[in-house]
Amino acid sequence: MAGILDTVDQRTQLVGENRLEILMFRLSGRQLFAINVFKVQEVLHLPKLTLIPQRNPVVCGVVNLRGQTLPVIDLSQAIGMRPLTPSDKSTIIVTEYNRSVQAFLVGGVDRILNLSWESILPPPGGAGRAHYLTAITKVDDQIVEIIDVEKVLSEIVPMSSKVSASKLEDPLLEKARGREVLLVDDSGVAMNQLRETMAQLDIRTHSAGDGLKALKLLKLWADSNADVPNKLLMVITDAEMPEMDGYRLTTEIRNDPRLQDLYVVLHTSLSGSFNEAMVKKVGCDDFLSKFQPDKLVDTVRKRLQMLEDQGKI
Repeated sequence: MAGILDTVDQRTQLVGENRLEILMFRLSGRQLFAINVFKVQEVLHLPKLTLIPQRNPVVCGVVNLRGQTLPVIDLSQAIGMRPLTPSDKSTIIVTEYNRSVQAFLVGGVDRILNLSWESILPPPGGAGRAHYLTAITKVDDQIVEIIDVEKVLSEIVPMSSKVSASKLEDPLLEKARGREVLLVDDSGVAMNQLRETMAQLDIRTHSAGDGLKALKLLKLWADSNADVPNKLLMVITDAEMPEMDGYRLTTEIRNDPRLQDLYVVLHTSLSGSFNEAMVKKVGCDDFLSKFQPDKLVDTVRKRLQMLEDQGKI
């Protein structure tokens, strides 16, 4: 399993190409699931598992991996399916989301596949595990369900959108009141956190569930003769989304003379050092890891300061 992942340098070649690599795996049945390879550190057999008291029901315990203690989450149970039984033959996928590292217990890893985001579709509506999906795709005539890991993690450790009182006392933020931003994300958890943070600044929000919907909305405004870069304080976009990712969205914005001056912030759960290089490649103005309301406010303040220095506010 050690050789299943490509190097980071090879994977960065996908940036701006509207493509992604998914790691496919099974849980407690034949259904195939997947997550983005960008978020996977390694795949290995389950090391010695240590139980912990008063743990969340979906947390099997913790493992020590090269001096780092990681929680092991039963991904099957976390999305409402039959729990898995850990053993020394079990497989874990070690991932990094939002600056935290955790391991997911799975039934077995299938393979890595390179796909176009255009072949990734929003999940169907409904109850059950559909609430834990961000997208679906089809591989060899079989549906592959892409898991909303942010939602899984938020149910284990709830995410806060509350901004520190000291941040809100900044007088420059008064100039944010009534301004508009466009939020682009396919995760309901992330979108709600963004909206709630922006509401504390009295900023009006528009939203789109993927990059293609966002681009269509921006072009619609431009076609209506709106000065879009002046209308919006910024665009805050996720990186990985069905149909069009945040990197391609940024590229399309930069290629449209009516939109190219928009301030674009990449807001993602991917690791920071990895994303800084990708941000420069596609021309984003800033990068921010998800679920950091104070830093999101700092980003808004930075943009306001730029506009004030330019005499635009």
